[in-house]
Formats: sequence, structure tokens, C-alpha cells
Amino acid sequence: MSVIQFRDAIRDAMSEEMRRDKNVFLMGEEVAEYNGAYKASQGMLDEFGPERVYDTPISELGFSGLGVGAAINGLRPIIEYMTFNFSLVAIDQIINSAAKMYAMSAGQYNVPIVFRGPTGNAGQLGAQHSSNFENWFANTPGLKVVVPSNPYDAKGLLKASIRDDDPVIFMESELMYGDKMEVPDSEYLLPIGVAEIKKKGKDVTLISFGKMMKVALEAAEEAAKDDIDVEVIDLRTVRPIDYATVIESVKKTNRCVIVEEANPLAAISSDLAFNIQRHAFDYLDAPVLRVNSMDIPLSYAPTYIEATLPNVKRTMEAIKKVTYKS
Repeated sequence: MSVIQFRDAIRDAMSEEMRRDKNVFLMGEEVAEYNGAYKASQGMLDEFGPERVYDTPISELGFSGLGVGAAINGLRPIIEYMTFNFSLVAIDQIINSAAKMYAMSAGQYNVPIVFRGPTGNAGQLGAQHSSNFENWFANTPGLKVVVPSNPYDAKGLLKASIRDDDPVIFMESELMYGDKMEVPDSEYLLPIGVAEIKKKGKDVTLISFGKMMKVALEAAEEAAKDDIDVEVIDLRTVRPIDYATVIESVKKTNRCVIVEEANPLAAISSDLAFNIQRHAFDYLDAPVLRVNSMDIPLSYAPTYIEATLPNVKRTMEAIKKVTYKS
């Protein structure tokens, strides 16, 4: 085991898969000469050379389309976006080409491609650099959407994503790249579509994913001070969603709160709430509550950011409300 940063886990996953398979390559803005905008590809140009790690122009539509074409023809591209806010320029290639090619070709063409980069708020970057698109991409048949919350999961899930024969949206966070934890030195993969119970509990199920897991885990610690035993689930993947783990937990705790950074309308938490009441209605002792960002663009002002995003205070209010301890 070694203690490494989130960015190192991303780099190690890509490098290991590129050593394993000569068809894997990385391209995006500043991934080569600059070692990545967030240093997630540090040293990869030196090891693999400019034919497998190369910088692109500032043209997300162009290099995403190039990646889709390469994937259809047998390669396994990793496309890095400096932020998923910029993926909107390329969304036609992601949605209309990568996601639909297998179905439109009647199974003749797989598109084994990974689109990866940071999503959501990253501090004072303004509204145009702070959006969450997990629910946008998860709404698209043909895509898999992975949102890890820590370095261990990031490495195992990214390796699995690179080996997957379907297009994968792999979403990180600029605010997590410096996070550290122990990660095995030996090879391991984590299955896509399997959630993890981070903390067992009996009073309420608290569900989250990505960097909002920090809010969920801190809220669980705070709730324990009020004798509320919270079970915390990290979805890890939002398409497909591991509903079996979620429903089993809710049947045990009889209550549920969902924490998600995205805006509330048509969010991942919306679908979770619907499916929980659909499959576990008779087990619920309180309505399913959601803690999302406020339904506004994210401002630049730090006080506004704090008031807009999900936080421990708002999560605790929801936990207490469903457990009738407010």
C-alpha cells in the first residue's frame, strides 16, 4: 500500500492500462507538455511519447470526434476535458455519436472510450465553470457515468472504465485532486455499477457520490452526537445505479436522505427518490428528502457559494426531520 493523491491515482490507472494495452492513448488540452492542467498526467509524455499522449487545440468538439472515430476503429481513447463545463462544446459527439453508435449499428461497432475530467464547483470559478452534468449524461442510454469520491475508488474504477467496451463518462473534482489515502500497489479493478456502504447504521440511509461524500460522512459523524445512527452509501456510479444496495438499506433504516451537488430539477436524487418510494414505499416511515444545490447558477462570491451548495448544516436538518428529532 502507498499513500497517494487522487491525481496520482488517476495517473497510475491510465499509465497501467497504457502499459497493458498499446491501443490505449490519452489526449486533451495540456495533457502532454504541461503534464495535465491538474497534473493528473505527470510524466506520461516522457514514458509513452507524443504518439500516445498528446495535446490538442482548444476544440473539444474536434478532439472528441477524433476520439470517437478512433474508438470505433479499435483503439481505446481517454479524452480529458479541463472541466466538464467545456464538454458542452462536444456534447453532440458524446450523445449522438459515442452513446448511440452501438445501437444504430445493430451491435457492429463498440465505442470503448473514456471521457474524463472535473465536474461541479471548484471554488471561485464563476457560473460558467461550476456546473454539474452527472444527471445530464446519466439520462443518455449507451453511456456509463462514474463519479468516484476518493483515490482508491478512482484508480479501480478508471481502470475498469478504460477496459469497458462502452463509452464511459468519468467525473472527478478539482477539489479532490489533492486528497490522499492508501491505495494498493498491486493491480485491482472495481466493478462499474456497484455502490459501497461506507458506514453501517440503523436509523437513516444517507446516499451521496463524488465530493459530496465528504458532506455525507461529516453529517453522519454529527448525527451520532445526537444518537442518530446513519448508514452512508457511496453510489460511485450514477449510470447504472446500484438500486439493490439502496433499497436493501432503506428497508432496514426506513428513512432516507440524499445529498447531491446538482440543481434539484431532474437530478440523480430525483430518480433515487422515485425508485425508493416505488420499491420500498411500505418500509418508509418518513418522506425521502433531498439536499441539492439551490436552483440558481453558482456565484463567484464565497459567501454565496456556501449558501448555494449542500453542506453539513442542511444535511443535518434533513436527517433530523426524517428521524423526527428536529
